[in-house]
Amino acid sequence: MDDVAPVREAAEPAVLNGAASSTPLFACEDIHIRLGGRPILEGVSTSVAVGEILGVVGPNGAGKTTLFEVLSGRYTPDHGRVVFDGRDVTALKLHARARLGLGRTYQSPVVPEALTVGEVFRAARQAFPPYLTRLHAEWAAEEIRLRVNVSAMAESLETLNRRKLLLACLLMRRPRVMLLDEPAAGLINSEVDELDRIIRHLAHEMKIGVMLVEHRLELLSAIADRVVVLDLGRIIAEGRPEAAFEDERVRAAYFEIDPASGTAGHGNGRDLAH
Repeated sequence: MDDVAPVREAAEPAVLNGAASSTPLFACEDIHIRLGGRPILEGVSTSVAVGEILGVVGPNGAGKTTLFEVLSGRYTPDHGRVVFDGRDVTALKLHARARLGLGRTYQSPVVPEALTVGEVFRAARQAFPPYLTRLHAEWAAEEIRLRVNVSAMAESLETLNRRKLLLACLLMRRPRVMLLDEPAAGLINSEVDELDRIIRHLAHEMKIGVMLVEHRLELLSAIADRVVVLDLGRIIAEGRPEAAFEDERVRAAYFEIDPASGTAGHGNGRDLAH
């Protein structure tokens, strides 16, 4: 087999029908955490439902990455809890949450330099029980539209195909929730369009709850059902993208627009897109 081929029908998992549910599938409640003696997150609560796309926006230092670390299980909050399908998973570590159906990608699509694409898939298939077959890898690659030679070295892949490879490795395990950290980083516009399609497919067709940190506001405006805007560890706005990005608090915090006068201030403005 030179290329990753479509999987046989038997390997395809069941997919739920219908629109995104309004019932939270994955949530955090009143999260507080201090790192190095400094408060990073204060009272953060948010959630994502089945088939929903939730965008997380904020400048550098807003707490976005720390929030993902808490949600994925790398960090334990000082206060608050993380709930997965009604179960309190706050005390569970990253690997335990992964086995429950939580997947995560990172801003830098790091792949094993010494492995071929096929070997990366094999390692992911055999990472933990139940061990998966090659058919699961073929199915996942087709869903993500990863079409590369399986004998190619993973490090030789361009950024988009590296991201696809990592997404396919997660998808094999049929996750219920995916945390995507700046998936459009390093992509050109045509590739962002393809990423748009992939994320929509994961959420709307496969009914995965997707939470993504992203600095491309145009992408979030196009695909997100809701966004939360963080500033200095607190949520300052939440709702539909078009409404949240025009919220007075967001404009005041990021564009230094005076809510009273509607004019720009003269301080050190911060870009919402970073």
